[in-house]
Amino acid sequence: MKTAIGMISFIAVGLLAAILFGFRPEATRTLPFDEEQTGLKERIVIKFSHVVAENTPKGLAATHFAKLVKEKTNDAVEIQIFPNGMLYTEDTEVAALKRGDIQMISPSFSNLSAVDPAWLVMDLPFAFTDQQAVDKALAGELGTLLAAAMEKHHIKSVAFWSNGFKQMTNSIRPLRVPEDFAGLKFRMLPSDVVISQFQALGATTAKIPFNQVFASLKKGIVNGQENTISNIFTKQLFQTQHYMTISNHGYLGYGVMFNESFWDGLPPDIQAELQSALADTTEWMKQNTAAMQEQQLRQLKQSKDIDIHMLTPQEREQWVQAFLPIYDQYRDIIGEPLMKEIARPK
Repeated sequence: MKTAIGMISFIAVGLLAAILFGFRPEATRTLPFDEEQTGLKERIVIKFSHVVAENTPKGLAATHFAKLVKEKTNDAVEIQIFPNGMLYTEDTEVAALKRGDIQMISPSFSNLSAVDPAWLVMDLPFAFTDQQAVDKALAGELGTLLAAAMEKHHIKSVAFWSNGFKQMTNSIRPLRVPEDFAGLKFRMLPSDVVISQFQALGATTAKIPFNQVFASLKKGIVNGQENTISNIFTKQLFQTQHYMTISNHGYLGYGVMFNESFWDGLPPDIQAELQSALADTTEWMKQNTAAMQEQQLRQLKQSKDIDIHMLTPQEREQWVQAFLPIYDQYRDIIGEPLMKEIARPK
């Protein structure tokens, strides 16, 4: 009996000690400060998916944008970048954006033409003489109309990023005049205008995702492709192509897009900081893209893998004449308000 009483007393003393010393209210002691967890509940996360390499103009711009946003919002907004089609391809990223699976994308103008035909205007060959002409048009009524076209699809267009002008490459022969394209097959972006462009040159086309272009060229599925110097260089397409023509016949740019509901739900001050970061990144990208393309072209000229030809004025004129009917073909599809904002080539 004494043993039982002793055990009960021992347990009672232990419980009393625990209450007095081990389970005092939280207010009586200070918890350690975890700086990493501060503000996590308030932080806005934006998933930014794109399909090119991190060392391309768009890839570098995405990284630069994320850094600026972190600084401008004092780490209240985090841009998570998923490059190289890691999450979605050109064919699936727009649908993913509209579903809200991701919040931000930057498709090429050609890919956006599959969403709304207004964007076909940006694929018309020789529509712009230089980067300054592109910048002026997109900063004016043309850019306003293109952004408005996306509102019908519940997508918020917030910026236009540049990757410069496209050049032609192939593995068969030099491409100097339209007749040189006859019988060749080219990888193309999903744009009806681009299909018509190659048809006007007597070539056929195949729609191939960007990350499959190198393998498709190497296997001979297609003979050639059109792209900017930076994409040709960073994706090492020149290793599969023997000839490149500096034609500057088309422009490759990107529309920076947000899921509309997500954008509208952001606080006004965050929207303003994002717009500020986008404006800074757009200017930064223009300057750095031009310098990058020049450097990479110099390196390609030193390469023994590819022969580079610059179109003469006379050769360019033959290309222009071959492409002129495309303007009449797409005038009604694109619409007169957009068509009058570009210059028909002469």
